[in-house]
Amino acid sequence: MKRRPCCRSILTICLLLHGWAGSLAQSAGAVDTRSIGAILTATYVAISGAAGEKRDWDRFRNLFAERATLSFFGRGQDGKFGRTDMTPASQNERSDASLQAGGFFEIEIHRRSERFGNIAHVCSTYAPRREASDPQAFARGINSF
Repeated sequence: MKRRPCCRSILTICLLLHGWAGSLAQSAGAVDTRSIGAILTATYVAISGAAGEKRDWDRFRNLFAERATLSFFGRGQDGKFGRTDMTPASQNERSDASLQAGGFFEIEIHRRSERFGNIAHVCSTYAPRREASDPQAFARGINSF
């Protein structure tokens, strides 16, 4: 049976999330990839920080398998909903200045995980704040890993 290329990509990303990432991650530390929870924690820590604080983009990029992509779904300037596909590196370039300028703490408030064999899918609901101590989030979102 011939496998479709998209199935291999999905499997690669899912294997990374399931913790068998040693050879798949570019050079992620063992602590960051020992479990699904560790990967999600490392993701949120790497992109969060106070205004003016540099983000740990090397740590962030190293959580992904080679050729991994990220997709952002939202409303564009034309008012229409759409998807923007990025690499971990292009995500860094796109968001670094704005994250540092205003401060940004992506705080997970709920997680739902599903597993079947070697595949895992995690929906992680987050509530971002400008300061970690802010009592109210300025938005809410869901990350799908």
